Amino acid sequence: MDSMANQIALPLYEKIPRKNTLQRVFDILIFFLLLSLLIYRFLFLKNHGLTWFLAFLCESWFTFTWALVISTKWNPVEYKAHPDRLLQRVPELPSVDMFVTTADPVLEPPLITVNTVLSLLAIDYPAHKLACYVSDDGCSPITYYSLVEASKFAKLWVPFCKKFNIHLRAPFRYFCSNPQTFGGSSSDFQQEWKRMKDEYERLSRKIEDAVQKSVPSDFTGDFAEFSNIERKNHPPIIKVIWENKTSLPDGLPHLIYISREKRPKHPHHYKAGAMNVLARVSGLMTNAPYMLNVDCDMFVNNPKTALHAMCPLLGSKSENKIAFSQFPQVFYDGLKDDPYGNQMVVLFKCMAHGIAGLQGLFYCGTGCFHNRKVIYGLSPDDVDSINEKTANNILSNFGSSKELIKSGANALKGKTDPPLNLSNSIQASYQVSGSGYEYGTGWGTKVGWKYGSTTEDVHTGLMIHKRGWRSAFLSPNPPAFLGCAPSGGPSAATQQKRWATGLLEILFSKSCPIFATLFGELQFRQCLAYLWILMWGLRSIPELCYAALPAYCLITNSHFLPKVQEPTVYVPIAIFIIYNVYTLSEYLRAGQSIRAWWNNQRMSRINTVNAWLFGFLSVILKLLGISETVFEVTQKDQSSDDASDAEAGRFTFNESPIFLPGTTILVVHLTALVVSLLKLQPPARDGHGSGLGEVFCSVYLVLCFWPFLKGLFGKGRHGIPSSTICKSTALALLFVYFCRRVAIG
Repeated sequence: MDSMANQIALPLYEKIPRKNTLQRVFDILIFFLLLSLLIYRFLFLKNHGLTWFLAFLCESWFTFTWALVISTKWNPVEYKAHPDRLLQRVPELPSVDMFVTTADPVLEPPLITVNTVLSLLAIDYPAHKLACYVSDDGCSPITYYSLVEASKFAKLWVPFCKKFNIHLRAPFRYFCSNPQTFGGSSSDFQQEWKRMKDEYERLSRKIEDAVQKSVPSDFTGDFAEFSNIERKNHPPIIKVIWENKTSLPDGLPHLIYISREKRPKHPHHYKAGAMNVLARVSGLMTNAPYMLNVDCDMFVNNPKTALHAMCPLLGSKSENKIAFSQFPQVFYDGLKDDPYGNQMVVLFKCMAHGIAGLQGLFYCGTGCFHNRKVIYGLSPDDVDSINEKTANNILSNFGSSKELIKSGANALKGKTDPPLNLSNSIQASYQVSGSGYEYGTGWGTKVGWKYGSTTEDVHTGLMIHKRGWRSAFLSPNPPAFLGCAPSGGPSAATQQKRWATGLLEILFSKSCPIFATLFGELQFRQCLAYLWILMWGLRSIPELCYAALPAYCLITNSHFLPKVQEPTVYVPIAIFIIYNVYTLSEYLRAGQSIRAWWNNQRMSRINTVNAWLFGFLSVILKLLGISETVFEVTQKDQSSDDASDAEAGRFTFNESPIFLPGTTILVVHLTALVVSLLKLQPPARDGHGSGLGEVFCSVYLVLCFWPFLKGLFGKGRHGIPSSTICKSTALALLFVYFCRRVAIG
């Protein structure tokens, strides 16, 4: 009896502070060194020219950015969930609607989506409490066919996983491993394992054959609605692929396919629009109080993920309401040493835990469990006892569907009374997934996922935090979800550009975190954390200027660093050494190699002056009304089996102008080093020309852009296109000409 009472008294989750005294010392030391360099520059501003002033402006920006980093990382915490206590404390777990989004059957192959769906259907959670909705913005009959075939395989796969307590429930990953590793060695298991493997291979062949043919059938029966379909101009298609009519806890969860209506003259708001259609259709069909959303390539890696997520959502105290449980993005089969710097291991190990110690981690767009009431716009003060006026205000944004308003009212009151038969909601679901349904409603502004940015995830999370909600950041072992990172220069750059664009769209909008702090409930330090990420695109301008300074000084025989004989020369040297040793220690503590650290350092330079610069320019053009920003889908690859291949880590290029700034910087610095080496500089004006400092900076930048140097001489996709090289050479010559004119003048 006492042990039962103790179990009830114990919390469902713990928020454990991390010790970080040494990290704080390094952070403050770097900050004071940056400040001392700024003071020195300011005091001697009159004695130097334009280069000194530009360096002062750039270093002011770096100091401000570092202050944001210090604030963000200062109080790291670890969330620890206790799923075992949850099962003892909560006799009936709440329902969860699971959303999977895909947009292009070529860039996001159906077999990837199928594996994600199968892993979701097999999680450790009562099956009658789950429903899986797949949003297909590509309106692909092949995706639908793949899901239909996958549902047949799921009837074998899910019981197999539950019977043998299989931990890895995405078949393509599970069957890559030794059966003894994940299951057992009994003859019964071995027989079942072989049968499952054969069935999965049959499923894979069917899907691959359909992909090769481009059409899965003759467009009759179930596929009739896909005949003569245009991807961006079609009516809504909603199909209940599987319904758990018996409501058995050990059965198979509902599986529903949705392709929302698209018309050329109606904005569809990319992923945010798809998420809002999923919220509305699921509200009509199952109306679960919690919603999980994952990208099509993020499969469930830990079968107890839903139980982990429910601990903070169901165990939060009234003064500390948690709106969503966010899991980190972890990648499988990543290229060795992270050559594209996009696996984000240290970002989630260091920065994310710091943000978790504030108001909570940002919503990352995948691997996140949401409270439906919060997505509908409820504030923490109203969650326990919502009054009729507040409920009516929220429901007035829902649109004209009476069925949706009724389901919304039930959700806000905490009632879940879904229809006995999913097909009963099909007609109403067609209405709310129409392209014109949202006109005159609050969807995308006051209700649901927010519009106006290509990073709808951060935007939506910011608006949730603005209302005073908190979020939980959970990092269970093994990781909850695994996905695939872009594995090529163009796709990695596309992703970075999209992020920089979307984040700046938020910064330059009414949703700016500064306004959220002044007029909302966003905490001040959480505001600083949001500013740190939203200003990624802005960093391109000071970094580009600072990258040009060493080359300018070498060509004009001037200097922007303190001279060797001045004591102040030790300040930039100390900053460089301490910062690099500090960041290297972070990577080593996170289990990364020295090579991975260097790859991330150079990729941060490459991304900033290439992808982030183009993101910045896209937003400027949007603000000037010249063009609109576009959501670009990145290529998904199911497996990086070629990760061991020597070619896999080599940088790839294409004709995109996104590689122009980086190539130009490289050519400029190579030219500057040749000018310095051959003593082709003009005489120094004040007797203090360029020195070792400027040469070192130039060599360092050439090393950072080493993949581009190899690209100058590379062939095929590993070579920079000749058109880009010609344009970069012309820009570099223009820069040299400008430097010469300034020197003569």
